[in-house]
Amino acid sequence: MQSREQILEALTQILVDEFEIEAEDITLEASLYQELDLDSIDAVDLVIKLQQMTGKKIKPEEFKAVRTVDDVVTAIEGLTKG
Repeated sequence: MQSREQILEALTQILVDEFEIEAEDITLEASLYQELDLDSIDAVDLVIKLQQMTGKKIKPEEFKAVRTVDDVVTAIEGLTKG
């Protein structure tokens, strides 16, 4: 459905628009919590935005293991393949 590049692009747009993160700080290796400074409330907001983006329900427990931008891209990729 979407390539990893398209998912990363959409995710980057969400992080820039909603969380005021600098686009150049968003790399696949970037830690959501340490480097991008998201907190648990931001993570919930991000899940909601990703649900809107994908049209798929994301269970919070599935998202607990997500630590990096790459983890998010992989999770979204898994959702959109179904």
